[in-house]
Amino acid sequence: MDLLNPKTLIQYGGLTFLLIIIFAETGLFLGFFLPGDSLLFIAGLLCGSKDLNVHIVTLIALVTVAAVLGTTAGYASGHWMADYFKKRKENFFFRKRRLDMARDFYKRYGMAAFIFGRFLPVIRTFIPILAGIVRIDFYRFVLYNFIGALIWVTIMIVSGYWLGNIFPSIADYLEILVIAMIMITSVPLLLSWLRYRHGLVKDDEE
Repeated sequence: MDLLNPKTLIQYGGLTFLLIIIFAETGLFLGFFLPGDSLLFIAGLLCGSKDLNVHIVTLIALVTVAAVLGTTAGYASGHWMADYFKKRKENFFFRKRRLDMARDFYKRYGMAAFIFGRFLPVIRTFIPILAGIVRIDFYRFVLYNFIGALIWVTIMIVSGYWLGNIFPSIADYLEILVIAMIMITSVPLLLSWLRYRHGLVKDDEE
């Protein structure tokens, strides 16, 4: 059993696992490797089935709350451990480049990064931690955090739900869909990483 497979997580853990994982993936330091986009998409696809017997409006509301709370926890951890993160030595789980990528993304988009960043794995996890480290205004953070969470959750879940209703038999190909979603959602992250690397090279040349 693949414990990080979105289909497996929902089938065995249901709504509870879904909410816990979204909470962890959107702000907890070690949550960056968890599935986010693909999990929400599959949740929308399975919404109303025996695996996830909940109304789509309720699902969107609960997952949005989990995403907002997760990101707020990320902000709080960054605020509380700002000096610790700055001085900590790198290891397998902690890489300063992840914070650097988040910082570069924030510099590029400002507060809108909390909306756009929702659609980028890893960036999604570290943007709120960075926000806490640099002490971004909390009330503005809360506003953009909520807007970003609502847009991200709604788009991903409704996309899966809509596709499942148009093509009911698509649920028989969940493994293929999971792989496709992971590949698709990895593209923005790869582009962001390439821009970050290009910025490093440019700075070195100067």
